[in-house]
Amino acid sequence: STSVSSCAHPSLLRFMCAELTRGYFLEHNEAKYTERRERVYTCMRIPRELERLMSFGFFLCLDAFLYVFTLLPLRTLLAFLRLLTIPCCGLGGSRFLQPAQVCDLLKGLIMVLCYSMMHYVDYAMMYHLIRGQSVIKLYIIYNMLEVADRLFSSFGQDILDALYWTATEPKSRKRAHIGVIPHFFMAVFYVFLHAILIMVQASTLNVAFNSHNKSLLTIMMSNNFVEIKGSVFKKFEKNNLFQMSNSDIKERFTNSVLLLIVCLRNMEQFSWNSDHLWVLLPDVFIVILSEVAVDIIKHAFITKFNDITADVYSEYKASLAFELVSSRQQNAYTDYSDSVARRMGFIPLPLAVLLIRVVMSSVKIQGALSSVCLLLFYLGLITMKVLNNIVILGKSCRYVKEANMEGKLFKRPTAQTSKQTPKKPKVQQPSTSITKQPSPRAKPFPPAPPPVTEVTSDPPPDSPPKPEESSSETPQSTELKHRTIKKDLLEIDRFTICGNRIG
Repeated sequence: STSVSSCAHPSLLRFMCAELTRGYFLEHNEAKYTERRERVYTCMRIPRELERLMSFGFFLCLDAFLYVFTLLPLRTLLAFLRLLTIPCCGLGGSRFLQPAQVCDLLKGLIMVLCYSMMHYVDYAMMYHLIRGQSVIKLYIIYNMLEVADRLFSSFGQDILDALYWTATEPKSRKRAHIGVIPHFFMAVFYVFLHAILIMVQASTLNVAFNSHNKSLLTIMMSNNFVEIKGSVFKKFEKNNLFQMSNSDIKERFTNSVLLLIVCLRNMEQFSWNSDHLWVLLPDVFIVILSEVAVDIIKHAFITKFNDITADVYSEYKASLAFELVSSRQQNAYTDYSDSVARRMGFIPLPLAVLLIRVVMSSVKIQGALSSVCLLLFYLGLITMKVLNNIVILGKSCRYVKEANMEGKLFKRPTAQTSKQTPKKPKVQQPSTSITKQPSPRAKPFPPAPPPVTEVTSDPPPDSPPKPEESSSETPQSTELKHRTIKKDLLEIDRFTICGNRIG
């Protein structure tokens, strides 16, 4: 035949003709090429979906941050007035104050004490001390401060939650704690140390902005791209990606506040000359854009390497929205600002103490006109807080409705406990004592039920169902599966963020 004769008499001309006319059909492997095309489309959708999640989470952090400046002082004042009127009104109820009022008083007292202690920390001396160091040493210091900030955030909310629960725990129970006063001093010490840590971060960033050749700022920005190397080539599940997304939201909001502090300090040094503001703004925008670019590249390749679709960010938005909506329920078990701290690792108290310290030292309030301007500014903050809360609450209701999670909002924790306790008695206890604040205060005597957001019997539509045959396994293996693989998005908080971000 022709093929046999061509093989028998090979020649360069026949070989070139065969190479030039050889064909192939892509449809023979249609599934492979379709998958490659979908990956390209997923990478193209990542920037839009990721920035939607980041924007929503940013305004959630802003809402919790503005709460410290606007509503928390008013709530603390009302709780203090209630405390003063107890001798006049008598002790008609079983409690002197409601649990939420006790927590408000503790938060307000912590803020006042830490702000008073921050007056003994000289910001100018710290700035000049950092400025005298070499560039490489400052780069190492800044990296160490980032790691320390994540560790402080991981442990800080545990300290605050322990204080709140110790102060509001029903007195009829057997005492299993060291007392309210030691917990209170631990909380004050933590907030003070964390505020100093953030002040050193802001001072280092300020030195980078004011350096002549901008070499330190360039090195600090390149550190963001090093983060890509440490994250992209690791295996990620949906829950791990959710933790990383929450940490990125917190990091972006914290960096925005740090940039605000840097601008305030620089404007004070230049006597509030508006011309210097235009010198600072290009560097501010470069830092923000580099942060956005790093997040987009990182998430795009993580989703590509782990075969995660872009629709997962809609699930993340629904989970964050569920926290906000559930905090408005009558059986809410925590304040929303605390739930944001648990979920994202963003604790607003140290950052708020530092910002108040910087603003009060940068802006001099003298005379009646300055007091009126301060009052108008406070009213403007309240207006901003209310408008922001209305917008994100409306968005949250829409996200919860789109995710078909409305039914979970109206399920009582007692009914959930009665149905799940016989089936998995040892699974619910770690989830309650480790990842969530204890039971609602309205029912102090029953055992602490899981909060309303933990619905394991009715998982979200997109999450895989839990196998029923797991009940036949040993309790240890069942508990391990529940804590590692089968955890619902609503149960993910900041407890494992540090391990994933630092490693």
